[in-house]
Amino acid sequence: MKDSTEGSTGFAFQRSNYQWLIAGIGLLIVGYILMSGGAAEDPTAFSEEIFNFRRITLAPIVVLGGYGTIFYAILKR
Repeated sequence: MKDSTEGSTGFAFQRSNYQWLIAGIGLLIVGYILMSGGAAEDPTAFSEEIFNFRRITLAPIVVLGGYGTIFYAILKR
């Protein structure tokens, strides 16, 4: 007897779950790309460029949004 939570194909996820999952992975990739960079030309010199808005505020928000989207995709019925 089939479980009522599974789709007609027998897979645990439906098409919309996979779409949300791909969107979440895309957000993670974008967030980590936003977080990268800021290296100085001279490795012994300190660069203030690592403390800008994009790396400190925007990128972590995008990454958390990506993880939240993946969490939603897993729990969505």
